[in-house]
Amino acid sequence: MRQYLRYIIPILIPVIILMLPASAFPVEGMTVIQQRVIAIFLLAALCWVMEPIPIYATSVVIIVLELLLLSDKGLYLFRLDHGQEHFGELLSYSDIMATFASPIIMLFLGGFFLAMAATKYRLDVNLARVLLQPFGHQPKYVMFGLMLITAIFSMFMSNTATTAMMLSILAPVIALFGDRDPGKIAFALCIPVAANIGGIGTPIGTPPNAIALKYLTGENLITFGEWMMFGVPFVAILLMFAWVLINKLYPAKQEKIELTIKGKFLKTPKAITVYVTFALTIILWLMGSTHGMNSYTVALIPVAVFSLTGIINKEDLKKISWDVLWLVSGGIALGLALDQTGLARLLVHSIPFDDYSPYVVLVGAAVLCLTMANFMSHTATANLLMPIMAALGTSMASLVPLGGEITLILIVTFAASLGMSLPISTPPNALAHATGHVESNQMARVGVIIGVVGVVMSFVMVWLLHLVNFI
Repeated sequence: MRQYLRYIIPILIPVIILMLPASAFPVEGMTVIQQRVIAIFLLAALCWVMEPIPIYATSVVIIVLELLLLSDKGLYLFRLDHGQEHFGELLSYSDIMATFASPIIMLFLGGFFLAMAATKYRLDVNLARVLLQPFGHQPKYVMFGLMLITAIFSMFMSNTATTAMMLSILAPVIALFGDRDPGKIAFALCIPVAANIGGIGTPIGTPPNAIALKYLTGENLITFGEWMMFGVPFVAILLMFAWVLINKLYPAKQEKIELTIKGKFLKTPKAITVYVTFALTIILWLMGSTHGMNSYTVALIPVAVFSLTGIINKEDLKKISWDVLWLVSGGIALGLALDQTGLARLLVHSIPFDDYSPYVVLVGAAVLCLTMANFMSHTATANLLMPIMAALGTSMASLVPLGGEITLILIVTFAASLGMSLPISTPPNALAHATGHVESNQMARVGVIIGVVGVVMSFVMVWLLHLVNFI
């Protein structure tokens, strides 16, 4: 029976929510539409936690249910009371469908095209070969080099793809260590840790960052270059800490290792086009809006160039991580429903957050997010928490002296990316665990420490940003 509960509970609880009378909710003024949003939110949360279906499929279900139950072009049966005060306002069907082509999705698509082209023309492997040369042959310095390169790649490529590539490069090296040499654990563990940390550095490094940008608009706008101004130093400091920690816990006994990566830079017209487009796109991102374009517009330049030149063909398109794009779009749709129906504001105003210290709220939000991110997808965690945190940030007056909405969103975003204690926490962790060189308790030991230190660092970072009037 227990195995069927993961299928029954995600359906049963939302259905019960839909059938309850409005008086059953401890919130005054709740509309029928808002009640339906609660049911969809709980369905999403339960499906993302219990995974009766793939997590990207949950996002598709969210969008379809919103179109059926909440939109102005939904089933007629669900719109019979439209116009009455207790019913609430329907959402525009075009707004819901637009989540599939949100600027955030385009930003990620551009990132995927860059990563695919770099891999196809061996730019990533050749860069790794060149960048690793200065780090010598001592295990601890080679490991630092590997972590640094993995983190840099993860800022612009999929964390999973980066980890898979780096672990394949490392496979013959790890085999050189003795069975009882802790260095084997250190080298296998350093790659996923660096990949998880590195993704924090840019808006396209990891989905939670992109989701955060959805709520950082208008006066709170943070450009690609501005994000890197605080994201890259954060990554550098945390990466250094992680390197010291892993070396301390699992010091290598072997005194010298040889890391040989074969290959050379391609000089074909298409390869040169990849190099130039890659560099140009990153430069344009770093320039912010000085050239008149935003990061979303710039992201489509490599999509156009690589499609036009045949660098990315229709077979390559099949390899894009469409599941990630679906997952992010479902989260955007969920945030849209929570925001435009007024449910997020209603729930936030119904709880007297202003009675609590803003520090308690910030710490509580960070701990909640970090805990959730260790047991479920980072993207799903950000999808669930971000719209509520955005509403809380705008309504809580005591947060204003600390940076208001931006502070809360950045704290939660960074916490979402720092959940790396278990093999199930992130795909990079799962890949490292699958090598057989790292046990769950060893991963948890490092992951918990880095997660807690990273969250503390995010508080210091936000305080410094507020000190220099950045937020």
